Amino acid sequence: MSAALELARQSAAEGEVPVGAVIVRNGEIVSTGRNRRESDRNATVHAELQAIDRACAALGGWRLWECDIYVTMEPCPMCAGAIINSRIKRVVFGAYDSKAGSCGSVINLFDLPYNHKPELNGGFMQEECSAVLTDFFKELREKKKK
Repeated sequence: MSAALELARQSAAEGEVPVGAVIVRNGEIVSTGRNRRESDRNATVHAELQAIDRACAALGGWRLWECDIYVTMEPCPMCAGAIINSRIKRVVFGAYDSKAGSCGSVINLFDLPYNHKPELNGGFMQEECSAVLTDFFKELREKKKK
């Protein structure tokens, strides 16, 4: 999660909502991703999707059944769907997302009768992950006031 937090901080420094994701297989990082929606002007460039895309390329296939994903914020419906479709074994996330979280906050898509159900561990390093988001939005509000 520490590597994902560093990626989130990089996104924040670029004016992006600070979310970072790391995909791990057998204890080794195989790919990373960070939020880049504003920079790329693309709604689909979420940290999880970028990490999944890179993991598929690095591992030579779309089935990531031996992999875990660590992400600083609870995945949204789009990312939860990609996690299901890529067969990721386990999802570990930090901050809960009461507006779009689809791993327990708004809904848990993993509880629905899809063909794959990842293991789920929410709230891991929650304070650190939440602080990055809180600080980012606080600074953003202060900039808008000026």
